[in-house]
Amino acid sequence: RGDTPDPAAAGPEAPGVATRGVTDPRTYYYRRFLTDAVRAVDAVRTLPAVDPARVAVLGHSQGGGAALAVAALTPDLRAVVAGVPFLCDIPRAIVLTDAQPYREIRDYLAVHRHAEERVLDTLAYVDGVNFARRCHLPARFSVALMDEIVPPSTVFAAVNACRGPTELSVWRYNGHEAGGIDDDEAAVGFLRVHLWPDRAPDGP
Repeated sequence: RGDTPDPAAAGPEAPGVATRGVTDPRTYYYRRFLTDAVRAVDAVRTLPAVDPARVAVLGHSQGGGAALAVAALTPDLRAVVAGVPFLCDIPRAIVLTDAQPYREIRDYLAVHRHAEERVLDTLAYVDGVNFARRCHLPARFSVALMDEIVPPSTVFAAVNACRGPTELSVWRYNGHEAGGIDDDEAAVGFLRVHLWPDRAPDGP
């Protein structure tokens, strides 16, 4: 019937989803979220209008973190675009920023002090830096130096971990919106090169 039970719904958590099932990687919310992202690519590849050999992934913030995971876990993609990706270098992020949703994890650990090792072990399973280490695709990132939600150093950690060729836009005076339409324009150009490498730059 399309119903997907949540096995972690009854466990202790802080308000939000970042700590839902966080003491075990098998029940953690973001494990299921990222699994859905991978399956979404599988579904897209079955559509008649899609060339399954010419697929890339793109996302911003939480979507950027998901894009990195999909890039590491899905074979035969062409490229990945991760704008100010959330879920990167999580142990550092939770002690750097007071903003949600990383604040949710810190609030949880402030109460469940004995669970720190288990929580950090679970978070490592969804950390974008670990996915970046498995990513050999051409990758485009953006980072905003005034971002209070995704600390810039956590994005740099993912960029440095990537195994494929990378591009990076650094927005010195922007927050979590990063480059906005300028990021979008750069992403379109980047994806055009990697999805249609046989076309001339000024082609249709």
